Amino acid sequence: MYLTQHTDYALRVLIYTAINNDGLVNIATIANKYDISKSHLMKVVTALVKGGFLESVRGKGGGLRLARPAEKINVGEVVRYMEPMQLVECMGKGNMCLITPGCRLIDIIGGGIKAFLNYLDGFTLADLVNKPTYEILYFKEE
Repeated sequence: MYLTQHTDYALRVLIYTAINNDGLVNIATIANKYDISKSHLMKVVTALVKGGFLESVRGKGGGLRLARPAEKINVGEVVRYMEPMQLVECMGKGNMCLITPGCRLIDIIGGGIKAFLNYLDGFTLADLVNKPTYEILYFKEE
């Protein structure tokens, strides 16, 4: 199992924003720091704003900030919001699998996903912000 790049970027944006939450951050700065596509990051940020994880401030001097304290942003909640979590066909819409009526795969994989997300629920965004990460990502305006 792996997380999509979309979710990976979402977590990176949230970490960056948490570290620099003494002011507003912008997409261009985040994209430059991580060396990732600004256009892709815009889609990620749009989803994070819609999901209530980030707040967007428009206008001159605008930018992004956390919509709530880092201690209140749960990693499992972010992953649930960003990921479809449909690892096999029978977990999604349009299931055409012939063996679905008698198959146990959906229950077994579903249990694994539940355990994975339950583990992530034990952590908040604040848990992801440590001194080495802070030193790499903190952006001090001059």
